[in-house]
Amino acid sequence: MTPGPARPQPLIIPCVDIQSGRAVRLYEGDPDRETVYFDSPLEAARHWVGLGAGLVHLVDLDAATGRGENRTVIHQIAAELGVPVEVGGGLRDREAAEELLKAGVERVVIGTAAVKNPALVRDLIAAHGPERVIVSLDARGLEVAIHGWAEGSGLQVAELTPVLADAGLETLIFTDVTRDGTLKGLDRELMRRVRGLWVNTLIVGGGVAGLDDVRLLAQEGIHGAIVGRAIYEGTLPYPVPGV
Repeated sequence: MTPGPARPQPLIIPCVDIQSGRAVRLYEGDPDRETVYFDSPLEAARHWVGLGAGLVHLVDLDAATGRGENRTVIHQIAAELGVPVEVGGGLRDREAAEELLKAGVERVVIGTAAVKNPALVRDLIAAHGPERVIVSLDARGLEVAIHGWAEGSGLQVAELTPVLADAGLETLIFTDVTRDGTLKGLDRELMRRVRGLWVNTLIVGGGVAGLDDVRLLAQEGIHGAIVGRAIYEGTLPYPVPGV
C-alpha cells in the first residue's frame, strides 16, 4: 500500500499565564484555582526557550479579569527572551495593543474586544498586517465567553468567524474553556466542528494532555495548540516527538 501524504507536525506553543507577577495555571479559567509553576514569568519563558521553543504565548490574567496588570514583566520578557512572544489578556483597545507591539511583542491576541468590536481587529490588521494580530475565541461548547471567561457573550463561534475572516484575520485561537488546565484531553468533535468553521490558521487550547492530543491535531488538520499544564507537569513531553 502506498502511504498517504505526511501530515505536518502540529506546532506546540508553550504558554506562560501571568497572575500577580507569577507564572501560574488556572483550572477551568478560575483565577482562584491556580497552580504556581514559576515565581518568575521570565524564568518560565526562558525555560521553554531553553528546550527549543521558537515562540512563547503570554497571557496577562490580571488584565483579563480586571484585577490589575503585568505589563512591566511582559515588556521585560519581550525585550530579553530572544524569540518572538505573543500576548493576550485584557487588550480592550487599539492603544493597549499598539503599546505592546511597540514594546517588542511580535503578535497581540485580541479576545473580548474582538467579540464586542470587530472593527478593532480590522483596524489593527490594516495598520500592522495579519501576521501581527490574532483573535482568541474562548468558548463553552460553541458559545463564546468574554471578560476572562467570566461571562457568556450570547454569540456562537459560527456567528463570529465570517466577520473575522472579512476583517482580514489569518490566525484564530480557539480555547475550550471547560477543559482548560484540566488535562482531560481535547474534545475531538468540538475541534472538528471549529476546524470546519475556520479555514485559515487554527490554533487550539483547552485540555491538551499528551501525545494522543497532538495526533488528534494532525488528523484534524489543526495547525497547533497552546499548551500549559501538560508540559509543566510532563504528561506531554517537550520538545514534542514526531507523531
